[in-house]
Amino acid sequence: MGFVKEFKEFAMKGSVVDLAVGVVIGAAFGKIVTALVSDIVMPPISLLMSKGQGDWRTITVGPNIKLGDFAGTILDFLIVAIAIFLVVKLISAVKKKDEAAAPPAEPSSTDKLLMEIRDSLKK
Repeated sequence: MGFVKEFKEFAMKGSVVDLAVGVVIGAAFGKIVTALVSDIVMPPISLLMSKGQGDWRTITVGPNIKLGDFAGTILDFLIVAIAIFLVVKLISAVKKKDEAAAPPAEPSSTDKLLMEIRDSLKK
C-alpha cells in the first residue's frame, strides 16, 4: 500500500499536474499550428513557387524528396518556438513584477536573535 500512496502524492504535486496540462495544451496548439501552416500558409507559397511548372514541393532524384513537407515542418517548429518564447517571456515579466511588488520578508526569530547578539557584541 505504500507504493500506491507515494505514487498518489507524486502525481498530485503541483508541478506534475502543471506539466500534464502543458503537454495536453501543447499537443492541441501543435495541431492548430500544423493546420495553419499546411492549409493556409503553404498553398500560396506553393502557387508562387511552382508558377505552373508542376509541384515544387517534391524533388525526384530516385526517391521522392518532399521539400515542401520539410519546409512546412520547419515553419511549424518556428511558430511553436516563437509562441513558447513569448509565453516564457511574459511569465518571467509577471514574476519579476510580483517579486518587486512584494514587501521584503520579515527576519525569522533566529535571525532576530542573531542580529541582537551581533549588535550586543559591537558595543
